[in-house]
Amino acid sequence: MRLRNVPGSRDVIAESPFTVKNETEYQGKWNSLFGNDNPIHIEVGMGKGQFLMTLAAAHPEVNYVGIEKYSSVLIRAIEKQEEAELPNVLFIRMEAEHIAEVFGKEEVSRIYLNFSDPWPKDRHAKRRLTSRQFLERYAKILKREGHIIFKTDNRELFDFSLEEAEAAPGWKLLNHTFDLHHSEFAKDNVMTEYEQRFVEKGNAICRMEIAQEA
Repeated sequence: MRLRNVPGSRDVIAESPFTVKNETEYQGKWNSLFGNDNPIHIEVGMGKGQFLMTLAAAHPEVNYVGIEKYSSVLIRAIEKQEEAELPNVLFIRMEAEHIAEVFGKEEVSRIYLNFSDPWPKDRHAKRRLTSRQFLERYAKILKREGHIIFKTDNRELFDFSLEEAEAAPGWKLLNHTFDLHHSEFAKDNVMTEYEQRFVEKGNAICRMEIAQEA
C-alpha cells in the first residue's frame, strides 16, 4: 500500500509535545517521562493511533507508547492526541529494528503488533515484526510475565508467526484463533482502523498471544 506524503508532517512531529525525540536517551527511564511507575505497554506500527488511544482512555493506570515509522501516518495519531490530551500516551517516530536500544531490560509489560507489514517475499522474512529476529529483540525489553499480542488478516503471515513463536528459543504460545470476532476474545477486543475495514469486508482476523517461558 502506498502512503500519501503529508507536507510538513515531519515538522509537526518534531514540534509536538506528544512525541519523544532522542528516544534512546530514555532507555530504562521511561517511567520518569510519565511521572509514575505504571506499567508500560507499547504498540509497534501503531498507524493512525485509534487502537492505542482507545486503550489509553480506558486504562489510565497504564502508560502507552506508540511506535510508527511513517510521518504521514503518525501525524494522524498526533491530531487525535491533541484533542484528547491523554496523560498516559507518548509517540515515537522510529524504525522498529532499534527497539532494544530505546527500552531497557524488562521495561515493557506488553507489546501489541497489529496488522503489521507482511513482507511477503521470503528474502524479507526477517523484517516481519513476528520473525524470530524481532522476537529476540522483544525478549530484551519485555518483562518475564509480559505478553505479546498479534493480530492480522493475512493468514500466511499468521501461519509464519505461529511457526516462529514455536521455533524461537524462550517463547511459548498462550492462545490463538483464526477467527477473532467469533471467538472468546471478541468481547474485549479493541479494533484498529484497518481491522474495521477488514471486518466490514468479511475478512477473518487472526490473533495470537505469546509470552516468554519462565
